[in-house]
Amino acid sequence: MASTLLLALVFVIDLIAFGLAVAAEQRRSTATVGNNGKESYCVYDKDIATGLGVGSFLFLLLGQILIMVVSRCLCCGKAMKPSGSRAWAVVLFITCWVFFLIAEVCLLAGSVRNAYHTKYKNLLDNPPSCATLRKGVFGAGAAFVFLTAVVSELYYVSYSKAARDEKPNNYGRDTGVRMGNL
Repeated sequence: MASTLLLALVFVIDLIAFGLAVAAEQRRSTATVGNNGKESYCVYDKDIATGLGVGSFLFLLLGQILIMVVSRCLCCGKAMKPSGSRAWAVVLFITCWVFFLIAEVCLLAGSVRNAYHTKYKNLLDNPPSCATLRKGVFGAGAAFVFLTAVVSELYYVSYSKAARDEKPNNYGRDTGVRMGNL
């Protein structure tokens, strides 16, 4: 029951992160060249995509933290016996972290680059180059947010199955090899 609630909570958090990343892609800043008669300058529209990108970054981070805290990051808990579920948990753990890092880099870099507005003014007849975020940065971040969400859910399911397969060893009174008198 608790693991189902956790999976649902992480799914909702990752869904919010995905939605924010898609919205950030759609609301990227655009620039036009303004002219007041003697000089040209860049005019940028609203900068809402930066906030959406940072929000997506934070929600994805929260989802990853929840999964890793509950599973004790796979490395801090007791050792699990070798099984197919444990092998899949290890593979999915590594894949989850790779996808997570790529998504976070895309979202953070997109937010920083989207917030950058050139203050360049051109006194000559050449229009200034108005720097804007390249199309697809937040889209790539959204794609990796989705992949992170899917893989982290699969990781947790595999981890839970591997942890559930653990049966306590019942050795009774015989705890190992007895050493005779030397």
